[in-house]
Amino acid sequence: MRSTHLTRTLDYLDKFKSITTLDAFRDLGNSRLSSTIFLLRKKGYNIVSDNVDVPTRFLQPNGDRKFTQVVRYRLSPSQ
Repeated sequence: MRSTHLTRTLDYLDKFKSITTLDAFRDLGNSRLSSTIFLLRKKGYNIVSDNVDVPTRFLQPNGDRKFTQVVRYRLSPSQ
């Protein structure tokens, strides 16, 4: 079978159980993960989105690390 963003993303989810945009860009060369997830959902895959807090390189005025949210996608256990 031909390797596409869809097949590579599914293989990645099978192997690592979840994926973020940074994972997709770094490991798969996919800069449009949300589009790939949309197409997989359209094909019937049950993919769950979770918001995850991740630290940034920036600090608050009091010296604490700032955080931002990213989406982590995973296949539903029923898949």
